[in-house]
Amino acid sequence: MNNNAGPCWKTLLTVSWRGFFIALLLITVTGGAVMFKNNSNEKSETKQWVKSELTPAEAAVILNKGTEIPFTGEYNDNYKAGIYVCRQCGAPLYRSDDKFKTGCGWPGFDDELPGAVTRTPDADGRRVEISCSHCGGHLGHVFDGERLTPKNQRHCVNSISMKFIPATDSAHFGRAVFAGGCFWGVEYHLDRVPGVIFTTVGYIGGSTEYPTYEQVCSQRTGHAEAVEVIFDPEKVTYEQLAKLFFEIHDPTQKDRQGPDIGNQYRSAVFYYNDEQKKTVERLIKQLMSKGYNIETELIQASRFWPAEEYHRDYYRRKGTLPYCHTYKKRF
Repeated sequence: MNNNAGPCWKTLLTVSWRGFFIALLLITVTGGAVMFKNNSNEKSETKQWVKSELTPAEAAVILNKGTEIPFTGEYNDNYKAGIYVCRQCGAPLYRSDDKFKTGCGWPGFDDELPGAVTRTPDADGRRVEISCSHCGGHLGHVFDGERLTPKNQRHCVNSISMKFIPATDSAHFGRAVFAGGCFWGVEYHLDRVPGVIFTTVGYIGGSTEYPTYEQVCSQRTGHAEAVEVIFDPEKVTYEQLAKLFFEIHDPTQKDRQGPDIGNQYRSAVFYYNDEQKKTVERLIKQLMSKGYNIETELIQASRFWPAEEYHRDYYRRKGTLPYCHTYKKRF
């Protein structure tokens, strides 16, 4: 890889009595025990999502496609670090990094987690509905062409359709970011780990907002090519992922990885909490005691910027193996 929409829907939440009873009937029939699987990355071991029992207000939006009253949702002004998941089935939907202020009264995101959201034409013939890809629960609508962010899209989502999991809450989902040269190869190896739910290639550690690949390659943004990992802590631990990271690239190289040279290819771990920081510090000490001169930087995570679509799942789509990332046991 060494190469050089119009305003939000202002209709208030209106639910007919018929729809209300249909929602209650659906809740009774499902009994809160229907299982869903995430197959977006065609992983051999998939995450099972369990449908939760919904309140009448939640069912009105999620099942009957209603809309909550603007400026009343609990997440409209929430900008804490974390992950937004589907309220009905718990599947991850959005990063807090992709949330931005819209002023329209509903939470807005300019990107979603890979494969998390399904788009379908709305019954009104004008808008595009978005729903959870895992359970089909209604989220809201997506608008393109408003130029509110460089990504030029706005996911207008009902707060009641989501739950927010803080980045500090590692009991539900873990979030890790690793940089070790070309992000294609790093993603290839991390994505194959049982318990990893999503991986996303992107940029982190610099000062430029909405960086492009060309800008990062100029070495003037300060960003590193990196991979964000969302994982199930019941199936894989952060320490296991960090160990693998140190074994799929050469952590003794500075500002390069194999034939890829530049500060965007540096080795770095971006931590979200003290536990992650201490884990990596301990692993680095272990490696140094074995004679490795570790150049890996340990940096508190800043905003993670997803890379362009054509970089995502590169080796899986191409059907080839990484040319500069091979496994070497070091622990």
